[in-house]
Amino acid sequence: MNVSNNEKLSIYHGLASTVSTTAVNGYIPLFAISVLGATNEQMGLITSLPSIVAMLALIPGALWLNKAKSKKNFAVISTLATRLMFMLILFIPFVDQPYSASLLVFLIAALNFPGALSGLSWQTLIGDLIPEKRRGDFFSTRNRWVTIAAMAVTFGTGFFLQQFAKDDAFPYQILFVIGFVFALVEVYYLYKHQDSPAVVTKTENPLQKRKFSMDVFRHKPFLSFLVCAVLFNIGAQMAWSLFSIYHIRDVGATALWFSFFSVTNQLAQIISVKWWAKAADKHGNIMILFIAAAGMATAPILTMLSTNLYYLTALNFWIGLFVSGTNLLLFNQLLKATPEVNRAGYLANYQFILSIIGFIAPQFGVYLLGQVGMFSAMAICSVIRLIAGCSFLLVALKFERKQKPVEIM
Repeated sequence: MNVSNNEKLSIYHGLASTVSTTAVNGYIPLFAISVLGATNEQMGLITSLPSIVAMLALIPGALWLNKAKSKKNFAVISTLATRLMFMLILFIPFVDQPYSASLLVFLIAALNFPGALSGLSWQTLIGDLIPEKRRGDFFSTRNRWVTIAAMAVTFGTGFFLQQFAKDDAFPYQILFVIGFVFALVEVYYLYKHQDSPAVVTKTENPLQKRKFSMDVFRHKPFLSFLVCAVLFNIGAQMAWSLFSIYHIRDVGATALWFSFFSVTNQLAQIISVKWWAKAADKHGNIMILFIAAAGMATAPILTMLSTNLYYLTALNFWIGLFVSGTNLLLFNQLLKATPEVNRAGYLANYQFILSIIGFIAPQFGVYLLGQVGMFSAMAICSVIRLIAGCSFLLVALKFERKQKPVEIM
C-alpha cells in the first residue's frame, strides 16, 4: 500500500468533494427560505431530521462495513448514492410551493442514509490508510487545500447567484448540475485509493462482532472524549438553524453576503490550520482543543451584537480561526481515542450518539427562539459551548497531565 499516493489521491478526492457540495450546500437555507418559502419549523427540520436518518443508517451500517471485503468499495458506492439523491433536489422547484419546502426537508433527510454510510466508511478507511505519525501533517495539509477550494467556490457561487432574483430557482438548478459533475470526479478519486483487503483472524475480539455494544464505553479515553464531544455538539448544533434564520430574516443577507461570510471564515481557516496542528503537537491535542472550543463559544453571542453586514463579515473571520482548530482536533482526538481493533464499531457508536444530538439540538434551538427570542437563545448556545470547552480542559488535566505531550494524529 503506497501511503504517499493515497495521501495525494485523498487530497484530490477532498477537492472534488468540496466543489461538489460547497456549490450548493451553503445556500440551502437561502434556497429553502427565499425560493421555497420554508418556515422556521421547516428550517429546524432541515437541520435535525438528517441526524435521525443517519442514526438509523448507522445501526446496520457498521455491520455492513465490517462484513465488506473492501472498505473503499463500500465508501465509493455509498458516496455515489448520496450524490445521486442530492441531485434530485434540482426538480423540487417544479413542485407547487405549499409542498416544495416539505419535499426538500424529506429529501435532505433521506439522502443522509447513504450519506451516513459514506462518512463512516471514509473515516474508517482513511484511519487505516494514513499511519498515526502522518495524520497531523496530512490532515492539516488536506484541510488547507480543501478550505482554499471551498473559499473559491463559495465566492464564485455567491457572485453567480447575485445576478438573479432571490426567489429564482434556475441558478440553483444550474449549481446542482455542476455539483453532480464534480461528484463523479470525487467518486473516481475515491475509487483510485489503494485499499488493503479486510482480514478476519481466528482470534477476533468479541467486540468486533457486537458493534453497538456497551463494551466500547469501557474504554476510558473514548468515553471521556465522547462526553466532551456531546456537550460541544449540543451547543454547536443548537445554533445552526438560528444563524441561518438570523442572517436571512433579521439581517437580510443576500447570496453575495453569504459568500463573503463563508470566504472570510475559510480564509481564516487556511491561515490558522497549521498553527493548530503545531500547537497540538507541542502541548497536546486535547489541551489545544479546549482553546478552539472556547473560541467557538464566542460566535453566537458576538453575532447578536450587530446586524451590520460588514461587522458580521469580519466576525466570520474571527470564528474561522477557531473552526479550523475544532475541525482538525476533534477528528484527530476521535481517532486517538479509538483503538485500531474494532475502530468501525467505536466510530459507529460515536456517530450514532451524535445523530441523536443532531436531531434534538436544532429543534431545541428553534424552540428557544420562540420562547425567549433570538438574543437569549444565542446567549444560551454560547454558554453551553463554553461549558463544553471547559470539559475538554478538565479531561486534559485529569487524564493527560501525567503523560508527555502527545502527537496529534
